Amino acid sequence: MAFLHIPDVRLAGVAACVPKAILETSRYAGFSKDEAEKFISSTGVERRRIADENITTSDLCLKAAEKLISDLNWSRDEIDCLIFVTQTPDYILPATSCLLQDRLKLKEGVFALDISLGCSGWIYGLQVITSMLSHGQLKKGLLLVGDTILKPCSPGDKSTYPLFGDAGTATALEYNRTVSGFKFHTATDGTGFEAIIIPDGGYRNGTHLSSFEMIEFEPGIKRNRLQTVLDGMSVFSFGISKAPESIRLLTENYGIDLEQVDYFLFHQANLFMNEKIRKKLKIPSEKVPYSIKNYGNTSSATIPLTIVTEIKDVIANSSKNLVACGFGVGLSWGTVQFFTDRVICSDLIEY
Repeated sequence: MAFLHIPDVRLAGVAACVPKAILETSRYAGFSKDEAEKFISSTGVERRRIADENITTSDLCLKAAEKLISDLNWSRDEIDCLIFVTQTPDYILPATSCLLQDRLKLKEGVFALDISLGCSGWIYGLQVITSMLSHGQLKKGLLLVGDTILKPCSPGDKSTYPLFGDAGTATALEYNRTVSGFKFHTATDGTGFEAIIIPDGGYRNGTHLSSFEMIEFEPGIKRNRLQTVLDGMSVFSFGISKAPESIRLLTENYGIDLEQVDYFLFHQANLFMNEKIRKKLKIPSEKVPYSIKNYGNTSSATIPLTIVTEIKDVIANSSKNLVACGFGVGLSWGTVQFFTDRVICSDLIEY
């Protein structure tokens, strides 16, 4: 099992940016009125945000980062590292983190890195950047996490398109020898890689004329091989088993009392799945905030987006004990426990 305690790093601030355009689930053309009501009841998704063709994930993360840097009153020359986590980068190459270094006007000496992960991406990105900062040679860092996940989804696929939404986030971290830091559990099972996949367009299966052929797999599920495939039953089984297991393993390994945790921040997969996880762990509902109602499943952005939209005032004005758990595409999952103390939490940005 992969456990890691990273001391001497604190979470300084969080910001999030979503597109202005709203998609209402009740207006999705692929649903009848009854289907829409059932979908909303099961998934919890009433609406979500969609980026237009000219807005990328890096644009949303850039806006979040600029706001957060301003609210923290950080000098850009102080920022030593930048990690960008997404599965919808600007280009196949170069790495989008290089573009963000320039657009944010960070110093040339900044360490910049892309990480290709989805639903567990904030947890993994947090582990990477806190590991770098904990030695004290790098003092401040930005973790930029998000996806414009609707871009590779087929509007004709009711198993994906009404579920997902677009968002970008920024998390600021800094070296601090007075704090306990972050405790992690992470895991991976690549045998389940086909559960969430875009089959063509990479270097295993390139882009061919056949990649663009629209295929109707069943009524209401029509897509091509350059669009996202979601095996809902496999993902559901995976999520309700691995997420609570990861939380239990982390808390048992580090002697963390679940009752002393103030909030549990789950990846916003869907309401039915997340409620199964909550009930398995016997967590009171008031300790599990949800952002999925208004923003859908925003892939790697869900946890920091939930912090900004659901518990902003709480973490800005008091000290809290938090546990966050991300799980999904890969298959990949992880859990982190950490404390916050009056962190800067910027107002939600619409772009």
